[in-house]
Amino acid sequence: MIDFADRSSASVTEQAVWRALDTVRDPEILRPITDLGMVRGVSVDDAGVASVGVSLTISGCPAAQRIEADTRAATLSAPGVTGAHIDVDVMSPAARAEFTDRVRGARAQRVSQFGPTSLTRVIAVTSGKGGVGKSSVTVSLATALAARGLSVGLIDADVFGFSIPSLMGLSHDGRVEQPTRVDDLILPPVAHGVKVISIGMFLGDSDPRQTAVSWRGPMLHRTIEQFLCDVWFGDLDVLLLDLPPGTGDVAISVGQLLPQAEVLVVTTPQEAAADVAVRSALVARQTGQRVSGVIENMAGLAQPDGTVLDLFGTGGGKLVADRLSSDEHGVVPLLGSIPLSAEFRASGDAGQPAVLELPHDPAARELNRIAGVLAAQGRGLAGKPLGVSVRDAR
Repeated sequence: MIDFADRSSASVTEQAVWRALDTVRDPEILRPITDLGMVRGVSVDDAGVASVGVSLTISGCPAAQRIEADTRAATLSAPGVTGAHIDVDVMSPAARAEFTDRVRGARAQRVSQFGPTSLTRVIAVTSGKGGVGKSSVTVSLATALAARGLSVGLIDADVFGFSIPSLMGLSHDGRVEQPTRVDDLILPPVAHGVKVISIGMFLGDSDPRQTAVSWRGPMLHRTIEQFLCDVWFGDLDVLLLDLPPGTGDVAISVGQLLPQAEVLVVTTPQEAAADVAVRSALVARQTGQRVSGVIENMAGLAQPDGTVLDLFGTGGGKLVADRLSSDEHGVVPLLGSIPLSAEFRASGDAGQPAVLELPHDPAARELNRIAGVLAAQGRGLAGKPLGVSVRDAR
């Protein structure tokens, strides 16, 4: 057992190691391991060899190798350190309970992190029909916003037709990366800087390509509620939800649980798709949500001679935006029109979002532009408690 020095009484070199460890973040919680109480202590011998004790939350922690490697690299970067020994163990139940308290802070255990007073901007992405590319749009916006430095979470609320794990590169050879469970705390995997949760992560060893989820309304509602209450996203700037197509149970549950959410409607240029897309927006309004924009996908396919082949017609996005605009609800803008792109599709199938991998692709470029528009809008703070007080300076 290493006799670790307390940080407050550490030597100069040990203090340097502690400061280096402050830069090591837990890859799932995205907070320094020193803030989370994961570092038991630090000692440096006369030869400059540092010994660092790190406690993981659970045995078999999926982030264990990365945490150990990052800890070793940070330790070796400290001035005066000539070598590093990293001693890894697992937290005791008491230490794990303290860890979950540190993560949750003052928030209650079974309360949604994204209630009416939350500072997180919640965006639900919906469509009337399936197959319009809603999930690809959601993934692209999430990763593009994260690339701009925002803290982003993504909930795959399409329980029956979940595809987010695959599009985010979290599915490999029929296995989906699973969240880490620390007692009753669920920590979502992180991909491309985005914290992601999906029902596909809770199927055990089942191949999601060969597994179907068949639930009735109450079970669907409890699933969405658990995602909002038990999955710990931390402090997010933006939370996106990929909703199933149509106006069914999940859309109603999201409206009840997140009445302050804004809604983005995805449609294709085809008039038939536009008609159904309007209905999904109307259901969102019935639950009090605000429709903040329309995105037209599959707008056209560029040809070698420079012309554009409109496979799905034209004008559907503008049609939806015009029908949803009114004196009562204001103008609903058409945020953008995304062209068809074979490279964009292939990049998504490979789990590498094109907005990151192929920024010059026409579809990726348009989605990056739309993400820029959303990021520039910021978060509405009217009526939100900011945790500050005014003092009379007299």
